[in-house]
Amino acid sequence: GRDHLRGQAGFFPTPGGASRDSSGPGEEGKQRTLTTLLEKVEGCRHLLETPGQYLVYNGDLVEYEADHMAQLQRVHGFLMNDCLLVATWLPQRRGMYRYNALYPLDGLAVVNVKDNPPMKDMFKLLMFPESRIFQAENAKIKREWLEVLEETKRALSEKRRREQEEAAAPRAPPQVTSKASNPFEDEEEDEPAVPEVEEEKVDLSMEWIQELPEDLDVCIAQRDFEGAVDLLDKLNHYLEDKPSPPPVKELRAKVDERVRQLTEVLVFELSPDRSLRGGPKATRRAVSQLIRLGQCTKACELFLRNRAAAVHTAIRQLRIEGATLLYIHKLCHVFFTSLLETAREFETDFAGTDSGCYSAFVVWARSAMGMFVDAFSKQVFDSKESLSTAAECVKVAKEHCQQLGDIGLDLTFIIHALLVKDIQGALHSYKEIIIEATKHRNSEEMWRRMNLMTPEALGKLKEEMKSCGVRNFEQYTGDDCWVNLSYTVVAFTKQTMGFLEEALKLYFPELHMVLLESLVEIILVAVQHVDYSLRCEQDPEKKAFIRQNASFLYETVLPVVEKRFEEGVGKPAKQLQDLRNASRLIRVNPESTTSVV
Repeated sequence: GRDHLRGQAGFFPTPGGASRDSSGPGEEGKQRTLTTLLEKVEGCRHLLETPGQYLVYNGDLVEYEADHMAQLQRVHGFLMNDCLLVATWLPQRRGMYRYNALYPLDGLAVVNVKDNPPMKDMFKLLMFPESRIFQAENAKIKREWLEVLEETKRALSEKRRREQEEAAAPRAPPQVTSKASNPFEDEEEDEPAVPEVEEEKVDLSMEWIQELPEDLDVCIAQRDFEGAVDLLDKLNHYLEDKPSPPPVKELRAKVDERVRQLTEVLVFELSPDRSLRGGPKATRRAVSQLIRLGQCTKACELFLRNRAAAVHTAIRQLRIEGATLLYIHKLCHVFFTSLLETAREFETDFAGTDSGCYSAFVVWARSAMGMFVDAFSKQVFDSKESLSTAAECVKVAKEHCQQLGDIGLDLTFIIHALLVKDIQGALHSYKEIIIEATKHRNSEEMWRRMNLMTPEALGKLKEEMKSCGVRNFEQYTGDDCWVNLSYTVVAFTKQTMGFLEEALKLYFPELHMVLLESLVEIILVAVQHVDYSLRCEQDPEKKAFIRQNASFLYETVLPVVEKRFEEGVGKPAKQLQDLRNASRLIRVNPESTTSVV
């Protein structure tokens, strides 16, 4: 057989050569070899200080560019027992090299590149996620590189496996025996080597099995993920219910290394940097192959992480320009379309898998909704938009959210929970604005009839009051363009009904008491003012006019508010009823100077 531990006498070859370590198997000789290496290669001393590390093989190579096969540079490869060091030549300093790269062997795959003159004597090294192509001096040296790389990788894998087994094996207490022999000897003697005979029956001579490791390397290098998993399925099916003699274990070890590399490549395919542009479908190949490899949980986690990054990127790239409502329409379209596509792709990819994946999707959807609400609130609430604009924006978001019900995904309660604090703040702010405006008008109250001056202005006011729900406003209009109501009361009516309409667009059950208390607080400012004026006014004519305004508030405006609130919310409000009933006390004892409110 070929001896891969001995070679030519020299350690560093003349340019163009290749050699194996000939310093002997002793630790001292191996250490001398490594020390010599450290002296010859600049910039690698800090990388090669692992105990027990030694040189196995080294030689000159020429590196080629992978896509166009253009010659890049001359390099020298140093294969250690656990890693491969690539160094570039220093032309001005003969026999000296500069460190270029260091690759651990357990993350390295070697692929033979078939000769295609003038490109020949080449092989490819796959170091996830990159690859490099090298050319040896001739076919013999190329074969040596391939063989010694494979052997060294196998030896390292076997060493790691033994170390893991030793670490995992329970330590038995020392036993006193009559003879200094292997304590398991008797057990071995009791069992004849019958299983050995059965194990020999496993036939691994078929060409497809012999070439399987290399075929897997090629599939991984060419990103033929389906082909790689098909080969693995074929092997697993063939070895199913068969014993595991040493040859099978050796094959399994080789294949397991390829499975690990394939998994790493698939994980990289699902990384956000790799596949954001193609939408959810771009991830389908990698996800489906990971599931076939039995990595369903990992596939689910990576798919959702990929989509979270895609949603975040899409929201971040959305340009904030023009009216807020226009931006919110764009934001909702981008986000909910992406959410819908992700949900459909998830259902396609993970149909029939563990139900835990669906729980993970619900958690992800809630997190994504939080991302959406952050962008939404920043634009709508942080920028202090008007209540009407905020109401329209929330309405748009809720409509988009309800469309998810088409695929059985109801996230309405989540968007309510995430928005409730911002909407409460907006209602409170607008309530304060109305109260301040009402108090300001009250301070300048003269209790005079309104003169609209033109029939057009009167007609416009009638339409505004009609849109507010006041149907009997005609009875409060007089001759020409006069209105038998105070400007303060009319302005309050329009502002309060406007607040109620916008607030109902924002309404959901968690906001019930906030809205109701805000309405009562606003109405109290007006009725207390009318009540106080009615008690303090001494002029009979003005007093009659104030009473007419009080009647309008209590018998027309408050019932309209009460009715509209019940329509919008779905149930009556006792607080509003109590407020209206207070008007009876005014009629019973109009001369009292004590406020009834």
